[in-house]
Amino acid sequence: MSGFVPPAYPYDRLDDLRSLAEKFEGGPIDCSIGTPFDPPPPAVIEALATSGAERGYPASIGTPAFREAAADWLERRLGVVVDPVTAIGACIGTKEFVAGTPQYLRLRAPDRDTVLYPAVSYPSYAMGATLAGCRAVPVPVDAQWRIDVSAIDPADIDRALCLWVNTPGNPAGGLDDLAAVAAWGRSHDVPVLSDECYVEFTWTGPARTILTEGLDGVLAVHSLSKRSNLAGTRAGFYAGDPGLVHYLREVRKHAGFMVPGPVQAAAVAAWGDQDHVDEQRARYRARIEAGIELFAALGIEAVMPAGGFYLWVAAPGGDAWGLARRLADETGVIVSPGEFYGDESAGHVRLAVVQPLERMRLACGRAR
Repeated sequence: MSGFVPPAYPYDRLDDLRSLAEKFEGGPIDCSIGTPFDPPPPAVIEALATSGAERGYPASIGTPAFREAAADWLERRLGVVVDPVTAIGACIGTKEFVAGTPQYLRLRAPDRDTVLYPAVSYPSYAMGATLAGCRAVPVPVDAQWRIDVSAIDPADIDRALCLWVNTPGNPAGGLDDLAAVAAWGRSHDVPVLSDECYVEFTWTGPARTILTEGLDGVLAVHSLSKRSNLAGTRAGFYAGDPGLVHYLREVRKHAGFMVPGPVQAAAVAAWGDQDHVDEQRARYRARIEAGIELFAALGIEAVMPAGGFYLWVAAPGGDAWGLARRLADETGVIVSPGEFYGDESAGHVRLAVVQPLERMRLACGRAR
């Protein structure tokens, strides 16, 4: 029997690096995955524990309170007004939304079979296309790691089901020209899906969303995983074009996608508080600076990203696995080789600054 065979999950390929790093007193310093280490705010945990929402089925589209909290945050933080009744839906974290949405859009537009996504990017955009039986077509990025929509082949535009953008980008931290991207999507009648889960960690200029350009033909996707250290609860939302939102809410309702009721209550508390996010921004900024020092101690240049909490570093001689092994062997730090993020990424490594500052400084001490 033949058919689709899932590839190895990228991060499962790092076991040899972890073995190298085990020799250090204090153990490995795992900076390979963007898993939050820091605690969420106490008020969020309190809401999670005391909602009384455990018994009944939760609203698939999100409770009114959940959607209103998301809309309030969009207006307060990003300056856009979105109707919580017609233009916002809940999702179980955003990874499932990224991976699953091409399948649902394909049902809506069976004559379209191509998912466009940044050539240097998180692997779930391409995998979502594959799981939907679509063509996954990478779009080139420029020297600042921004998607270049002018480079899309006209033949791919004609077949395009959607275009994914990610800003600030994972892994390289680029900030796309969202006005140009939205205009491109509207001119070609291609929905643009903008993954903005790192928006709170924008270091160059203000935080930005594609929704600033209007809602027609676009969706913005937001998550509490990074912003509020709630990756374990799986809560996010999508917002934008009311027609697209309505369609996806109805499909997802039939499929049984429901953010658990207690998690929705916790999300309301999280979206409503900015202080804990400002504290987290300061933590990540300090850790990024420590990561830059780590690479400098090894004689390698690393620079501040425009956004996100990753360092995207060119490997000497383009040997990313060699640099990853060196980091594990000499400092106990585990990083991700760039090939995890596309063929054009193979000469880089990604370091996620998720470890506490004292662990990052320990790595610097080992490097010296």
